[in-house]
Amino acid sequence: MVDIVLFFELHQPKRLRMQYGGNFPVDAEKIEELYFDDEMNREVFERVARQCYVPALKTLRECIREGGFKCALGLSGVFLEQCGLWGPEIIELIRQLAYTGSCELTAQTYFHSLASRISESEFREQVEMQTKVLQDLFDYKPTAIENTEFMYSNRIAKEFQGMGFKTAMTEGVDTMLGWRSPNYVYKAKGSDLKVLMRNYRLSDDIGFRFTSREWPEWPLTAEKYAGWLSGVGGDIVFLGMDFETFGEHHWPESGIHNFLRRLRHEVGKYSWLRFATPTDAAG
Repeated sequence: MVDIVLFFELHQPKRLRMQYGGNFPVDAEKIEELYFDDEMNREVFERVARQCYVPALKTLRECIREGGFKCALGLSGVFLEQCGLWGPEIIELIRQLAYTGSCELTAQTYFHSLASRISESEFREQVEMQTKVLQDLFDYKPTAIENTEFMYSNRIAKEFQGMGFKTAMTEGVDTMLGWRSPNYVYKAKGSDLKVLMRNYRLSDDIGFRFTSREWPEWPLTAEKYAGWLSGVGGDIVFLGMDFETFGEHHWPESGIHNFLRRLRHEVGKYSWLRFATPTDAAG
């Protein structure tokens, strides 16, 4: 069997105001209001929720209910903060997905930050903050983790293992893999941590090229894509992309939601393919 692992990243930054020329506020509680543009944050969040988060999460729920479908979500703490303010329906949809057991919630840094490059203690603190939010909101304790933008090193792997994680996800970088394929489960050097590597070509066919009419393979259908997956050698195809792919980067009118919906059916035509969560695939 070849495991198809669909991993979706959900993050919205807190955008800064364009400029602030006043005096530094005496009241510390007003600092955030002065420096962060919540009017813009809300405007962007509500648009993306309408076009992407709500319809695409409902599509995942539909696929899981129909059977034979699994996926994983990476949720930044900042994203969940904004859900609490402006999108409680999204939190409920994620809760429903996690409850099925077919949607894995993974750990990451709370702020989707570069903390791992600056401070080990800050990195650990942010991961702990994010995992606590998953526990509080969804009664969920993650065992798989991805660092921001799949950043990875042997040092980071040891940090992951030290924090109790069993599986890590990273980028399948050609210069690091050499002759090896990303389509296998690897083990981190000097530890028992399992490592899944993103197949960036197949991931980016959806994430970046789906609506590109200059691309020779346009239009990309679920039937065509499942056919590509069926011919991939190895044990696993790890597909990682921003969740905004489904309705924001590629607008609903492009057919991206229907592509996601049909993919479950088309993959099911191949007896040697199955959807899996990162933890499932790591074994």
